[in-house]
Amino acid sequence: GETDIQDASRPILKEEMEQARANGIEYIELPVVFDAITVAVNPQNDWVKHMTVEELKKIWEPAAQGKITHWNQVNPAWPNEKIVLFAPGADSGTFDYFTEAIVGKAKSSRGDYTASEDDNVLVRGIEGNKFALGYIPYSYYAAHSDRMRAVPIQWAKNKVQEPVEPSLPNVLKGIYNPLSRPLFIYVNKKSAQERQEVRDFVKFYLENADVLARKVKYLPLTEAAYEMALERFEKMQTGTGFGGDVEIGLPVEEILKREPKQ
Repeated sequence: GETDIQDASRPILKEEMEQARANGIEYIELPVVFDAITVAVNPQNDWVKHMTVEELKKIWEPAAQGKITHWNQVNPAWPNEKIVLFAPGADSGTFDYFTEAIVGKAKSSRGDYTASEDDNVLVRGIEGNKFALGYIPYSYYAAHSDRMRAVPIQWAKNKVQEPVEPSLPNVLKGIYNPLSRPLFIYVNKKSAQERQEVRDFVKFYLENADVLARKVKYLPLTEAAYEMALERFEKMQTGTGFGGDVEIGLPVEEILKREPKQ
């Protein structure tokens, strides 16, 4: 209840929903852009052409800690060199989403890696070591694509079977799975009702999100999704389109069609 608007890189979780209810806080959930969590390697890495979700799980699951330490343990064709890992810390929404999507449970991860809430630290780490592997938000990859290489991801449950690289066309086609996700703002309903400047700001945000997203290397939603989000805000529809869990691969339009739950 301390902020009028809160940005979020994953949907609100059950315990947060309970806290909001306990404090009498009603919120409006608005998806604003896409992110494509990007698995990145050093530009000198010439052995990883793509990775499967299974290979990523083998690297990042808790059981891998202290055991899966070299590239050739993941794929025998890869070198017998130590994998140097970089990723967001445990308080990050990116960490929550990646672990849910890849490992199968949010916050379930090995801990023996260089963690930072500052994505620039992760970029420098990946850039600085030939044997590095990390994951970062797409915007940071796009801003520093000359310093690292994005790894196409292959997933057996995907619409397509070939590896898919992170890009706006692939996200909009719904084929960069399972690492494509919407990012949100959560608006305090009371603030929106009582303060004109909050209503004006949110309306400006949604009406200009496409242009602003591209400027900062994020991936805009479809025009239809922005129209649906604006309608939700104007109707002051509170609650979340999720059940308090991270759901993988849902189209934004489907989320916005759901009846929000407080």
